Amino acid sequence: QVQLVESGGGLVQAGGSLTLSCAASTSTFRIFTIAWYRQAPGKQRELVATINSASSTNYADFVKGRFTISRDNAKNTAYLQMNSLKPEDTAVYYCRANYYLNTYWGQGTQVTVSS
Repeated sequence: QVQLVESGGGLVQAGGSLTLSCAASTSTFRIFTIAWYRQAPGKQRELVATINSASSTNYADFVKGRFTISRDNAKNTAYLQMNSLKPEDTAVYYCRANYYLNTYWGQGTQVTVSS
């Protein structure tokens, strides 16, 4: 069982920046594909960005050019750097780790962007 703990959320003004962290309780962190999802009130959870074991990344169109996903395998931690934040980025952000049929989720961290 892998535990994921997100941190770094908070309240920020539009145009500001935040960096989210996702710390994993496994020494095999490097084999996992890490994804960041978000869920706004009344909306479905949506994929924000992914990074695989080779550090290849993908982004949803609505965050391209503003968000950057990265990982530090030595620290068993993934990050989501969020710049130029907009009020519509307000959501609970979740980290997911996946390796074949094994999928783990964190508890989420709230990001609120004020206008």
